[in-house]
Amino acid sequence: MGTGSVHFSSIDHRDRHERGGARPYASSMVRIDRDVVVVGAGACGLTAANRLREAGASVIVLEARDRVGGRLHTDASSGALLELGGQWVSPDQTALRETLDELGLPTFERYRDGESVYVGPDGTAHRFTGDIFPASPETQAEIERLIEVLDGLTAEIDPDRPWAHPRARELDGITWRAFLEQLSDDDEARANVAMFTAEAMLTKPSHAFSALQSLLMAASAGSFSHLVDADFILDRRVVGGLQQVPLRLAEALGDDVRLSSPVRRIEWSDDGVLVTADGDLEVAARRVVLAVPPNLYDRIDYAPTLPLRRHVLHQHLSLGLVIKIHAVYDEPFWRADGLSGTAFSPYRSVHEAYDNSNHGDPRGVLVGFASDARADRLLALEPEARKAAILDDLASYYGERAKHPTIYVESDWGSEEWTRGAYAASFDMGGLERFGADVRTPVGPIHWASSDLAGAGYQHVDGAIRMGRWVAAEVLQALAPTPA
Repeated sequence: MGTGSVHFSSIDHRDRHERGGARPYASSMVRIDRDVVVVGAGACGLTAANRLREAGASVIVLEARDRVGGRLHTDASSGALLELGGQWVSPDQTALRETLDELGLPTFERYRDGESVYVGPDGTAHRFTGDIFPASPETQAEIERLIEVLDGLTAEIDPDRPWAHPRARELDGITWRAFLEQLSDDDEARANVAMFTAEAMLTKPSHAFSALQSLLMAASAGSFSHLVDADFILDRRVVGGLQQVPLRLAEALGDDVRLSSPVRRIEWSDDGVLVTADGDLEVAARRVVLAVPPNLYDRIDYAPTLPLRRHVLHQHLSLGLVIKIHAVYDEPFWRADGLSGTAFSPYRSVHEAYDNSNHGDPRGVLVGFASDARADRLLALEPEARKAAILDDLASYYGERAKHPTIYVESDWGSEEWTRGAYAASFDMGGLERFGADVRTPVGPIHWASSDLAGAGYQHVDGAIRMGRWVAAEVLQALAPTPA
């Protein structure tokens, strides 16, 4: 161990079993002893594991998938480099930017020169520049007023403690849709403002989550204005794909990252944990970190069972649903037409799209998103009919050439066995104020951390890294010897 490291001795869990534990030690199992076992090899879990190892703790990471990265996945099997999951870096994401610098990963700006496109309620495409959609003067003024009001409310929200706001119960007891209806009687203005946290971020209908949950989303990004500003929130990309972050972090851990090892059971007590995973693997440790989406917590058997409040908390968290569409063309034809590639419409199934062309690749790539009930309707179609409907939406933004990509790929994270939704978990009505203070509270030796539980950087890779750092510090404190 390096200078300044601390040694945390592991407990022999076989002694616990002999004293009357959950079950006798199975000799057929592969037995590993560590100070900490981390479940999930995404950016959060791998950040935590590296921090723990650097401090002198022994660690193993168990990952259910056959790859690292979690909701980050760069794939080139189609013939083009496509980022199937998270991909963007914004100026406020300081934890992610620090990590990129540490790992030596360069970034490049998203293409944004030219005009954007907005399709209004009548189906007409309008070109515009700036952040405010080209509606009637009255609606544009109302959008600007709503953003100003929401910026003021957002400034009052502590992203790490939104439940502490004096109006938390009130704001968590009204839907995002109903809250906006209280603020404005302009349907088009409300639809456009609602989209930035509903379809674009939480990927749920605006009647399915609270105003407080929406304000948390804005506060985690610094302001509501940041969510409206695509040039801010979708600023840069990593050359070669953002999955390189977890890939590099995993390289530093070597054989202590075990793939294709879904965790099935956690036996826990004040002494520590015994974690059972596929492959006849058992890990005895003093602490376990669950660095996976909250909707996967209950796929693990706990002995003894978790406290009742914790079970109920889990039932109030769910992920949204989104289809990410990748369309590759011989060239970025929209640029010659004076378009930036940025497009929006709360009235189309593909409610937003961007120029997603890769660094150093002359081909043009468009990326689009269809979320919540829009995704429901599209996923009910046969694949070819769904593709046709999606390309029709792209054509409404960019013209007929958009209907003829050379490569077409859909990312549906709801169908991923070890994710089952996107982009992140959010509470149902009333859940954030009721349970929010407990989402990161350990249960005995079990710790919880993921981008879903972050304050600043919530549901982004930046939040995953912040949570990885935070939970590592929490675990190290728990492992530290008690002063005499």
